[in-house]
Amino acid sequence: MPAPEIIIKTAIAHTVTYFIAGIAAYTLFDYPFLLAETDLGASFRSLGDPMVIAGPALQPIRGLLFGCVFYMLREPFFGVEKGWLTMWVVLASIGILGTFGAPPGSIEGVIYTVLPMSLHLTMLPEVLAQSFLLSWLLFQWVTHPGSKWINWAMAAAFLLVLLFPVLALVVTPRG
Repeated sequence: MPAPEIIIKTAIAHTVTYFIAGIAAYTLFDYPFLLAETDLGASFRSLGDPMVIAGPALQPIRGLLFGCVFYMLREPFFGVEKGWLTMWVVLASIGILGTFGAPPGSIEGVIYTVLPMSLHLTMLPEVLAQSFLLSWLLFQWVTHPGSKWINWAMAAAFLLVLLFPVLALVVTPRG
């Protein structure tokens, strides 16, 4: 498995799964309400902020970082039958629950922020689901390199995810 293949596929898969999980969480957990009516609004940008709108189109940067790490860990992640599960446990353990920062849903967030436990628990399913979907999808894609349908589907989804924020930024009036 060459480094560029894993790194590029990771950037694409992360961007697509980030968008899917974000749209699902926005809908299921009523993010407009959470940001307007809870303590989250004090530390998060508004949903109409240009940086928030551009967020999905900026995810390839983080995906490239993940891809570099995944390449270094390619044997335990892609070289064994359930490597996707190992990848997910690593992402969930280090990147979500045990992160060095204090975002909602993390151990540090529970300790050092004033957010109620209910908000921590509300935010957690989105990041756990996205990391799970990323791990499973990327594993399938990397370990089945001859599968043309997944190549086409991921390329199309990636381009759409990049296009949507650009269109939203162009058509959204700024006051």
